[in-house]
Amino acid sequence: MKKTILTVYLVLSNMVLTFAQNDASRKQALQQVETDIKGYFDVACGIFYAICAIMALVGAFKVYSKWSNGDPDTSKVAVGWFGSLIFVAVVVTLIKSFFVG
Repeated sequence: MKKTILTVYLVLSNMVLTFAQNDASRKQALQQVETDIKGYFDVACGIFYAICAIMALVGAFKVYSKWSNGDPDTSKVAVGWFGSLIFVAVVVTLIKSFFVG
């Protein structure tokens, strides 16, 4: 019973201390988190652009091999590949412009 009371006391005192922080420290903490997220976001966008480059190379090889073999659906594969690359690049750019500013 004493452990339960002590645990409840510690949890409540921790909550009171958390809510008792002034607004300046909360604002500073939020600004630090925002800065950290922006730093990671740029790295993530670079990774997505690298993935786009790999997709471009794989797609180009796929289209070339179909074209060399004389497959009739080469243009359909080329259009789908090119459209997917444009879509991914535009989405990454738009997300970056919305969230990073």
